[in-house]
Amino acid sequence: MGWGDAASGYIGTMCPINTGGSRAPAVEAQGPNGLRMRLGSGPDAAAEARRAIAELRADLDPPLMETLRLLVTELVTNSVRHTDCDSLTLRVAVGKAAVLTEVADDAPSFDADAALEAEQADARGPDTGWGLFLVQRLARDWGVKQDKGSKRVWFELGRA
Repeated sequence: MGWGDAASGYIGTMCPINTGGSRAPAVEAQGPNGLRMRLGSGPDAAAEARRAIAELRADLDPPLMETLRLLVTELVTNSVRHTDCDSLTLRVAVGKAAVLTEVADDAPSFDADAALEAEQADARGPDTGWGLFLVQRLARDWGVKQDKGSKRVWFELGRA
């Protein structure tokens, strides 16, 4: 997809920033059709997100769940590693045809094109990795939405 402000799968109100200054994970809403949770900025954030994802609908096929876990891990890790935020928000919505996921933080925007180019050019160092490259390759659609003082990285996975 690329780096547009909005695209077909993006829902503007999907994942409002809800930092509240807390570093502890806090599931705000969870059920078989989705979840919304606040995650701290520590090393356990990605594992907390994966545990919450395990509670989603049982009819999601295993390859889709593995892709979802991988991409959530990458985006949560990116947010924790590359921002000074105290917390971030994860939202997953399971629909009939797709799973829409978003990771939001209140960090300033970043040069997304440069980050993706560095990953694609195999210019990985201690501050770069595979996260955005994997999102680009594995998601049906994806993008970054930058609002006043926050950014949201979202992706959509199609259901078979």
